[in-house]
Amino acid sequence: MNAYTRIIIPLILFFILLPSSALPSDLENKKCINCHTSESIKNSSNNRLFIDPLKFSATSHSIVGCRSCHDRVSPGHPSDGHLPPRAACQDCHGPVFEEYSKSLHGAKAGCSDCHNPHEVRLPEFLSGEEINRKCAKCHDTRKTILTHSKWLPQAELHIDALPCITCHTGSTGYVITMYIQSRLKGSGDGFTVSSHEELSRLLDGEDVSRLIDTNGDRSISLQEIRDFNHKLRSRGMRLWGMMTPEVVTHSYQILENRWDCSFCHASGPKAMQKSFVAFPVKTGGFARV
Repeated sequence: MNAYTRIIIPLILFFILLPSSALPSDLENKKCINCHTSESIKNSSNNRLFIDPLKFSATSHSIVGCRSCHDRVSPGHPSDGHLPPRAACQDCHGPVFEEYSKSLHGAKAGCSDCHNPHEVRLPEFLSGEEINRKCAKCHDTRKTILTHSKWLPQAELHIDALPCITCHTGSTGYVITMYIQSRLKGSGDGFTVSSHEELSRLLDGEDVSRLIDTNGDRSISLQEIRDFNHKLRSRGMRLWGMMTPEVVTHSYQILENRWDCSFCHASGPKAMQKSFVAFPVKTGGFARV
């Protein structure tokens, strides 16, 4: 367990175990969300200030409340024109910030370039595809494939099956996480992770995990996976596995052992001892079974 996990998990549990009457953040958040759910809300620089309430409610930031980061909102806000201050990420995430600052990315991007504080989640609640989209904001995917293909066989396949952080951070505890993907319209072989809305339509609003976990026991058998493939492959859907870390670091770097095929393809790697299927949830994240 890294330093960040040791700090943040007890903090979250503390707030969760408090009685609801002891959580002023709910009322405070509601005051802010009432305005910030408007799609048209913008600041003086014409930047959108919209916050998706469902996505925000699923973050640990919603538990500690808006005022934890914006602690000096003026009484006349927003009509008085005073801009509320914002906390620095390192105020709460000191060990992570220190680690990141020493990495190859430290001087190239700030926390909010990768993490929207109103939507941020722990890695297990993100898809590997979503993690890679964050990287692709700076690192063009086609160029990444071309540079990796100079030494990596089937580079595009590998990049589709690995979050960038699997090879380019010191993250640990790798598992195989599978996602339901749908074929992109007009694409011969392009796929993307299926949304909760898309999968929910197939079950008339039932829990989308029942698409594979048909008996609802929260454990997926090989037979259930076979049945899923048999039923839905004809609809342009598939299961796609990615090798994802359980414990994520921010030590962005080039690691020598990632050049070695045996890092992933060794006999009996620990990554093969545990696997999950991650299903999209209504709030925008994923829940693993």
